[in-house]
Amino acid sequence: MGFWRKSTALVSVLGFVLASCGSDDDDGGGAATTGAPATTAAAPADTSASADTSASSDTSGTTGGTTGSSAAPATGEPIKLMTITTLNANGPTYENISITAKLAADFINANGGINGRPLEVTVCDEQFDAAVAASCARQAVEDGAVSVVGSFTYFAEAVVPVIAESDITWFGACCPISPSELTDPHSFNIGNQPMYAVGEVKRAVEDGCKHINAVIVEGADAIFRPPMENAMKAYGMTFGDVIITPTIAQDYSAEVAQATSGADCIVVVMSETPFLTWNTALQQADTDVKQYGNQGNLNAISAKGAEEVTNGNIISGMYPDISTAPWDDYRAMLESSGTDQEANDFNSLGGMGTWAAYMGFAQIARTIDGDVTAKSFYEAASKTSKLDLNGMVPVLDFTKEWTDGLPGYSRLFNRSVVYSKLENGKVVPVDNEFVDVSDLALGKPQG
Repeated sequence: MGFWRKSTALVSVLGFVLASCGSDDDDGGGAATTGAPATTAAAPADTSASADTSASSDTSGTTGGTTGSSAAPATGEPIKLMTITTLNANGPTYENISITAKLAADFINANGGINGRPLEVTVCDEQFDAAVAASCARQAVEDGAVSVVGSFTYFAEAVVPVIAESDITWFGACCPISPSELTDPHSFNIGNQPMYAVGEVKRAVEDGCKHINAVIVEGADAIFRPPMENAMKAYGMTFGDVIITPTIAQDYSAEVAQATSGADCIVVVMSETPFLTWNTALQQADTDVKQYGNQGNLNAISAKGAEEVTNGNIISGMYPDISTAPWDDYRAMLESSGTDQEANDFNSLGGMGTWAAYMGFAQIARTIDGDVTAKSFYEAASKTSKLDLNGMVPVLDFTKEWTDGLPGYSRLFNRSVVYSKLENGKVVPVDNEFVDVSDLALGKPQG
């Protein structure tokens, strides 16, 4: 009984996280490989620094995602990488992750590759099946992959332990959720799941909200509710009510009435499709309660038809908006490749998270003096004390685990949030300032 409840909750919350990645399209599936690029992109900044394999490494001088001096296209023996995600399944699929992985490799290869060597990327479709995910992991090992980069899968627990045995890293995940992703030394997360929910609480309180209710989609409460309640405790407050909504509903009118009763603000954690239904009910309720939501879900799509009630809503996220400077190269690649940006959402955790992961991989790999192998990359990543992606995420230190933080989250290196807002149905950045919410998540009193 207990195992069944936990399994059901896990599937529900993973469905929520996947929706956060921002795509539901299907590209035909299978393991696809991309090598040297056909497109040319602006060159990244100088990458001549090399790592000291016996000490912490500062890679801030080897930016992998900004324009700079020219570099010859990469040639020679390829460095093999893999990205794992869902492309063919009865449910959400993530073509934006697949597209971004290939574009990122093209960008890196067109600008010198990894010390002259090109990336060769295989995108493995796990088809929403643990057994297939495990086969992707075995393929990564058999192919001699250096790392599995920018991935999201329901079944990371079937992947990470397998690749770790061969020192292959699970690098740059946006939305870690499984125990191995959050604790295994071979896991180097760049995203901040579930910290953006803590960021919602922070912003609501600091905006002057006095009576706050929480709304969390069913199944996600086990992950998000404890740190959110800790954040309220840190301010000497408690939620007036916590409403757990069904994952699928035709109408949320009753839940909206409950959430807005006696509240001046609501903090909401749900995926895009339920958010659309939720916002419709919120519009019909004609309420002036201010709403705070999560990146990739409270967005232009879920606000459609509810532009009035969502106007001014605050979005707490992992990454700055795609319109901002850190993503200049990403936007340029999307445009130059002719990618359909209507069919898939790239201003999302999956899109921006995958791009940031590849830029982070390149930045670290370029510091390796010698052959870039799974082992040498693992060692270099483990010694990286200053991964600076020029504002995509805060500067990260992979040498310091969060050992005094939330239990089971030791490999959560990024614990900062950044804010956007809705203006007339469009997402616009508030600023590009990252705010560390580590202490809030632990319930430490705020001064």
